Amino acid sequence: MKAKEFDRQFDNGEDVLESLELTKARRVEQEHRRVNVDFPVWMIHSLDKEAKRLGIPRQSLIKVLIARHIEHARA
Repeated sequence: MKAKEFDRQFDNGEDVLESLELTKARRVEQEHRRVNVDFPVWMIHSLDKEAKRLGIPRQSLIKVLIARHIEHARA
């Protein structure tokens, strides 16, 4: 299918999922890369306390805090 036909079907609200190869789909800039960070023990205790209060894993809390900081710095 040519791009114009795909766009036409999409714009008309037609189902275009059959035309997509979803097994190879990925979210741009959402790939994961592992990093190791050393924290002082007092900070780990504080992170664990806050994570427990929020009911989320420590890693999720760290990601949220860093993302908030980055967004704040961009503003």
